[in-house]
Amino acid sequence: MSFIIAIDGPAAAGKGTLARRIAETYGFHHLDTGLTYRATAKALLDAGLPLDDEAVAEKVALELDLAGLDRTVLSRHEIGEAASKVAVMSKVRRALVLAQQRFATKEPGAVLDGRDIGTVVCPEAPVKLYVTASAEVRARRRHDEMIAAGNAADYETVLSDVKKRDERDMGRADSPLKPAEDAHLLDTSEMSIEAAFQAARHLIDAALKRN
Repeated sequence: MSFIIAIDGPAAAGKGTLARRIAETYGFHHLDTGLTYRATAKALLDAGLPLDDEAVAEKVALELDLAGLDRTVLSRHEIGEAASKVAVMSKVRRALVLAQQRFATKEPGAVLDGRDIGTVVCPEAPVKLYVTASAEVRARRRHDEMIAAGNAADYETVLSDVKKRDERDMGRADSPLKPAEDAHLLDTSEMSIEAAFQAARHLIDAALKRN
């Protein structure tokens, strides 16, 4: 039986970095579930299909190949904007949740990070982490990443975008962003990724012993 680690949290909290490190350390498979929504949006854009037709978006989501998710391509801003439109569609979410749940059965284990892993996708996961940080800290990280990549960025604009994203993620009717009742909270506002990793590792090792 696959050992599942569910990691949730808002944008730029560090959950993706943590998830990749955990997967690499334990030899588990990793899925950034946010990329599944971005890949669906990109497929619609590439085919010249509308972003507001739920039936069309659902069909694309059902045919999505999780093996072909390219983080570099899918991280583009315009794809993110399109993804935020399809991610609110209930039929798209249901289709992608089923794909994510299939991924979670991979042996020997799987690490999934996103917004609703511990609450909707894998509520039975033996380890659930909720990684967060203040909006200001997350905006600074995103701003610095953009500058380092050679892109123009204004901190106040990035902060406003982060707050809007939080509002959208936490306020949607279908699978809103919130910690699972039994999730362990990791606030990385003043915690290094190394400290967060060691805290997560302690929880995972204890759960593996019980499993």
